[in-house]
Order: sequence, then structure tokens, then C-alpha cells
Amino acid sequence: MDRKKKKDKTKKYKGSDFSELFASHVFHESEMKKRLPNRVYKKVEEARETGDMLEPEVAQVVADAMKDWALEHGATHFTHWFQPMTGFTAEKHDSFVVPVGGGRAITRFSHKELIKGEPDASSFPSGGLRATFEARGYTAWDMSSPAFLKQDEGGVTLCIPTAFCSYTGEALDKKTPLLRSMDAVSREATRLLQILGKKDVKKVIATVGPEQEYFLIREEHYQSRPDLIYTGRTLFGSRPPKGQEMDDHYFASIKEPIAAFMRELDEELWKVGVSARTRHNEVAPSQHELAPMFNSANIACDHNQIVMETMKKVAVRHGLVCLLHEKPFAYVNGSGKHNNWSLQTDTGENLLEPGSTPEKNIIFLIFLAAVIRAVDEHAALMRIAAATPGNDHRLGANEAPPAIISIYLGEMLTGIMADLAGEKGDRALSRGDLLRVGTSSLSPLPLDSSDRNRTSPFAFTGNKFEFRMVPSTASIAAANFTLNTVVAESLSFISEKLEKSADPMQEAMALAGEIYKAHKRVVFNGNNYAGEWVEEAERRGLPNITNTVDAAEAIISEKTIAMYEKQNVFSKTELESRYEIVLEGYANTIRIEARAMIDMASRLIIPAVIDYRAFLADTIRSLREAGSDTTVEAANLAELSGHFLEFDVRLKQLKESLARADEREDQGSRVLAVAFRDEVFAAMQRLRETGDILESQVARDFWPVPSYGEILYHIVDSPV
Repeated sequence: MDRKKKKDKTKKYKGSDFSELFASHVFHESEMKKRLPNRVYKKVEEARETGDMLEPEVAQVVADAMKDWALEHGATHFTHWFQPMTGFTAEKHDSFVVPVGGGRAITRFSHKELIKGEPDASSFPSGGLRATFEARGYTAWDMSSPAFLKQDEGGVTLCIPTAFCSYTGEALDKKTPLLRSMDAVSREATRLLQILGKKDVKKVIATVGPEQEYFLIREEHYQSRPDLIYTGRTLFGSRPPKGQEMDDHYFASIKEPIAAFMRELDEELWKVGVSARTRHNEVAPSQHELAPMFNSANIACDHNQIVMETMKKVAVRHGLVCLLHEKPFAYVNGSGKHNNWSLQTDTGENLLEPGSTPEKNIIFLIFLAAVIRAVDEHAALMRIAAATPGNDHRLGANEAPPAIISIYLGEMLTGIMADLAGEKGDRALSRGDLLRVGTSSLSPLPLDSSDRNRTSPFAFTGNKFEFRMVPSTASIAAANFTLNTVVAESLSFISEKLEKSADPMQEAMALAGEIYKAHKRVVFNGNNYAGEWVEEAERRGLPNITNTVDAAEAIISEKTIAMYEKQNVFSKTELESRYEIVLEGYANTIRIEARAMIDMASRLIIPAVIDYRAFLADTIRSLREAGSDTTVEAANLAELSGHFLEFDVRLKQLKESLARADEREDQGSRVLAVAFRDEVFAAMQRLRETGDILESQVARDFWPVPSYGEILYHIVDSPV
């Protein structure tokens, strides 16, 4: 296959053109201000702040301006761009062109088309909220996220970020609960700040910076692996001679073909306002990472969806394929997202950053305590926020955080919290500025005392929390609407304690200590990969939920339902539907993987081994006729035949387990998911074990698919 880069029609930018490039395909505030009458622009700003609907005549002015801007950039269509429960984005393109008779046409974009769409809701996962005959669903313009242009071989399309709900108002997407959760955490954080004397704060914004890991492999290797095509991961593959043992890929010089991909990726993302900031090689061979700047949680979520889609699109132009699966290859690290989360006031203050005054630091400590309480109280919810079938392969595998939810604070901050709780803790001193809380009874905290703990699932890193369990393929919406809501619930708990206090600031400091004392079991600063931690976590009473099926139960617990309903993020019905969607998705994922495995085994591996056995038998026969010793050859054939027989037996077992699981389709989503987890997936693992042994015994010329070594070490060009 010709590996030359496919023809690229996109304009190339020099560094000096960056101001022209960045957000050039975004209908952002500056563009609106330039194109809208001042009165209309102010109405839009007010509607963004209050969440009120725009008046029809105002909305029409906005629609006309948006259409004119899009047409100037070559757009022919528009779409309501939304994020259904598939985990991917969805869009239906409508043309701006409207025939008016006489062979003529005009362009039109009405305010109704801007504000609301009506896709078929029954064709998306709904967990029973929408039946096939109940097709109506609505998309609603999200004014907080700017419209943007998508350019591809189909032309230029105006994409309008929207929420997606049913005819009866239930959320059918990822964005709606995220927006609701942002309102919840803003409301409760503002309430607490007002109690603590911060009367100037009117709003608090959840901010997020998601790091995205991914693999790049050659397109011809991808096309030769049916398992990658069907499932996104390899279902067979023996260990390569070299994996990541030498630690020589992480932060290594970037090879030219990869650098070319990264450059074009940056440019494509910059056009649509995604502030891609950092790029580097990751730990596993052929693995890389992109990290953007922080943004509000809903825009960060939109941007991460754009990032994943753009990675795949740009990779193809370079003769590559981008793999986003959490575990595309065994024996080397998989991929995830690090979800960096914080809270910022509308006055510009980061509530999770230690300050220079006692007042700011008391606020920091009480918000820190709120997070500690939230994570401990709702650890099971945090776990399901990071649960996918693919992520089950990673968590607890000494490459990603374990399935046990814990918080890393660092020794110094842990010591401060222990002091507040009246428990003097040991902690080493370090250099740097000091965090002062206005009392001689507590030691000041050096601001730079927090080390990094890469094994922690939820780590404080100086001015934010880094949730490291998030799956690489998943929308970050679930992680963030979970975080926002559990923290909102904790902030509400704290506000209720402080509302009637004569001295809220002083009481807040004492309450932070009480909260830490009650929830310190969730704080762990050690090695989360160690087996001892699993035992210690059990002694502390922390849940260790190892798979998606068990994790899903947290969605429908009474505690979860009460919290989400109180914070107006989910109704009981919506939670029950999401429970069904998670379990149905799990069963379908394992079903597809099992079918793909059976197909590969039957149509590729078995014929290849038969051919190689015949080759060995012919070789042995020829050697014996020539009077040569065939002890080694005969032993190899006997060993291969033994494993081949075992492979055939295990293949039959997988087929039988799949058939039994499929028979439970009508017994409920949990029964079905458990069958696929305990029977089908277990049979898949047994079949793979024998298949990988066969690969190591069959000559390369006979093996039907590219090996791990060929796939992972495909780039041989010099580094830049």
C-alpha cells in the first residue's frame, strides 16, 4: 500500500498566522458582537446568563447573522449537533437552500430551525424512555456553547451544539444532565460563598481540562485486523519481544510521520476553537496524548468530542488509523482521559487553589473538605462514571488507577487537614510559600508541597482534582455531571450547617476538620498499584467494584436517586433508563466481540494452522524419505496439534456460551449482562490464551493477521 500522505486540501498556516487561524470556524462572541445589533447582542448575553428563551424576532436576527457568516465560509448545510447515549455525536444535515419556483432558490435559516430540531428519538439508546412507535424527540440550542463549522469531503456544515430530550422532557443525551449539574454546583457553591461573606460572587463555573490518550497505527495493519475493525481492540495477539519495558517511548522525540499528523491535528482543532496545548508520546509504543487548555465543563465536553472525531479524520489523511479504545493491545498500557476538574467564581477565583490570605484559605479548605466528603459518600457513583467494558481491562492492571476510589492529597495537605481534625500528623517540611489560615494552632502549608501520585484515581494537583479513571472512548460528560452533583450535595450539607452560625468563617474551619475526620478513610497517598492497598482499602470499608455490571447498581440506589432528584439533575425515570442503557451496552459490546472472535478463529486462524500443520507434515515426510532425523519437527507438530485441538474445543465452548447468553435476552438487562460477563467473556479469555500460543508457534508467513510487533513498531522514520 502506498503510505504517502493523502492529498490534503486544507490551508497551511505559519506561526505568524495563528491569530487568523484560531477559532476562525467558530461563531464566537466577537463574531456575534460584530454582526448583531447591540440590542440583540445584549439580549443574547442575558439569555445565556438566565437560561431564558430568546424572543422570536431576536432569535431570527441571530439566525440570519449565523447563516450569513456560515455562507461566507462556504457552508451549504446546517445541523443540530448533539450527544445521544451512544457516546458519540449525532447530526442530521439540512440545506440552507430553499426553492422558490421558476427555477430559482434562496437561502433561508429560520429562528425555529436554530432553536429546535426534531430527530427520531426511538433510534437512539433510551433505556425504555422511547419506543419505536414513540419517535418524537427534540434538540434544543445550547446557547452556552458556540456554533462552529465542520469541513470535510461533504463540504462545510454549520454545527449548532444542542441538548437532546424526549417529547415528555426526559434527557436522552449526555449534555442535558451536564448542564443541569453545572447549575447545581453553581447554585450550591454560590450559596456557601455568600454565607462566608463573598457577596460579590453570583455564579461558580465547573472548569475542565481533559487529556486525551490514543494510539496511531498504519491503515493497512488496521484493515488486516477484523477485530480492530469490529471492536476497536485486538482479540488475539501474542506478546511482542519488546513492549514498554525500556520506558523509551514516554516523552521521546516524536517521529516525523506522527509529528506531521499532530501538526495538522492542532491546526484543525485551532480552527474550531479547541485550544490544543500539549502533545507528546505516551508510555506504550505508538501511544500519544493531546491536552487542551481548561474551559467550562460543557464546552470542554463538546471540545473533547470534536478532538476524538478530528483525530480519526486527520489520521486517515496520513495513512494512519487512530485507536481510542481503552485497551486496544494486551501487554502494554491502554488509554484513558485525565479529567482535570476545578471550580471558578465569576470573579475569577479558583476555589481549589490555596490563596495568600487566611480568608481565601479557609474557603479553599472547606471546599476541599466538600470534595473529600463527596467522593467518600458517593464512591460507587464515581466508579460507574468511569465504567465501560473497555475500561474494565485497564482499571487495577498496574497501568491505570485501581477500581478502588481514593483521593490523593499529598503529605502536607493531609497534615493540614489532620491538624484541623485535631489529629497531629507526620509530614515533611519543604521550601516555598506558606498557606496561612489565621491561627497559630495550625502549621502553614507550603504551596508547592504536593507531589504527583500517578497511581491515584483522584488526585489533588495543586489547584484542581485530576480524575484519572475516565475511559478514553467515553464522553467526559458522565465524569463531570457526577463530580458536579456529588460536590453540590456536599456543599449543600455544609451550607445547612453554617447558615445559622454567628461566625461562619470560624465555624467553617472547624467543620472542615470534622468532615475530614469522618471521611479520611478515602484519603490515600501511597501506591495504589500495591496489593497491600487492596487489603487496606477493604479494612477501611472502601468499595472495590471491578466491573461495569456491578458498578451499574449505583445508578439506581435509593441514595443516588434522592441526591440527583434533590439537585434537579436526574429524575428517577431518567436514572432507571441510564441503568438499562449501561447494561444493554455492556451485553452488546461483549456480544460483538465474541462474534468477531468466533469469526476470526473460524475463518482465519483455523485455516492458517491447518495449512501450517500440513506444511510441517510434508516437511517431516520429505526429511524422513531423505533419511534425516525428524525428532524436532515431529515434536513441534505434536505440540502444535495439541494446542490446536484445545483451541477447537475452546472455540466450541465460546459458541455455546454465546448461544446460552443470547437465550436470556428476555430475562432482564442485568441477567443478560451477567451472563455475558461471567460466561461469554470468560470463554473469550480462554480462547485467546490458546490462540496466542498458536500464534507464537506458527511461522509468520502462515499467520493471517499482522502481529503486535508489526503494528506497534510501524514508524521507522527519524525523529524530528
